[in-house]
Amino acid sequence: MKRRRSFAPDSGRGRGPGGHRPACAVLAALLVAAVGSGCASGSGGQPSDTEHRDRPAAGHPGGEPAADPAAGHPGGPGVHENAKFSPAVRAALAKKWGLEKTPLIAPRPPAVKPRIITREGFEVEGGDDSLPPVFTTVPTKDRVVFLTMDDGSEKDPELLQMMDELDIPYSAFLSDYEVSDNYGYFGEAQRLGVTLNNHTLNHPYLPGLSYAEQKREICDEQEIIEKQFGQRPRLFRPPFGNYNGDTLRIAKSCGIEAVPLWNAEAFPDHMEWREEDEDLHPGDIILTHFRGRAEWDGSMADLVRAVMKTVTDRGYAVARLEDYV
Repeated sequence: MKRRRSFAPDSGRGRGPGGHRPACAVLAALLVAAVGSGCASGSGGQPSDTEHRDRPAAGHPGGEPAADPAAGHPGGPGVHENAKFSPAVRAALAKKWGLEKTPLIAPRPPAVKPRIITREGFEVEGGDDSLPPVFTTVPTKDRVVFLTMDDGSEKDPELLQMMDELDIPYSAFLSDYEVSDNYGYFGEAQRLGVTLNNHTLNHPYLPGLSYAEQKREICDEQEIIEKQFGQRPRLFRPPFGNYNGDTLRIAKSCGIEAVPLWNAEAFPDHMEWREEDEDLHPGDIILTHFRGRAEWDGSMADLVRAVMKTVTDRGYAVARLEDYV
């Protein structure tokens, strides 16, 4: 039986699950030991010249104003908050959460998003360029990868706090049968900057369904996410990565613009790879799931520590998928 954790968002602005405070307030004790204040304005809380590539992008404190959430760039209290912290504060945060190294900060997103086409070999019969592209890697020269989480069975408040304080962006692909018992958890994730995308109502094998059944799975999930969270998804991931021409045509008909799959999959104790070199590449999409000890030998926090070790050791930063797609 899958473990369920109840979650009720705190009504106070700037407080998260369990009433945790924004990262700046949480770090009050850490700042005593850290060199310089990451929460204060002025040179003590700004990156050094050598870190200037880490300058906050749109939506980061100290950067341009956040884009309108309705335009597909959610913002809110705490989003990218530590992009302006000093190296000492970011190191203290990494230590607090048990990371071996401080996560690298992604460069400013591109002013113009790259053109994405379907990966060779992933085409559908009778497909055309108007269908949403199916891809596993975003074309970019930036040393960034993208973290995505599927389904929604594990609703761990610690994950929200950890990702907020460490400023690690990720994108959620939700299936309603896993999410409907606690929409509030994912509403809080959205408030913290997570984009909520479509992963069908019930996680079926889509090519085995009729056109009408596929339409219900995909388009009804679009409607639910828009109703519950106020934003219609642009991105869709078919369960198991399986799809056919009907899948893409239906997805397009109800507002889907792109179908990101993945080039690597993260677990608490190992990585699985699509490519023979078993390595990361610029723009790779990493898949993982909202799961915990009931299904894995580790918590969501353990999962994040493991995947960030791989990403950071190989010289990559985690960027926000929706900034590139």
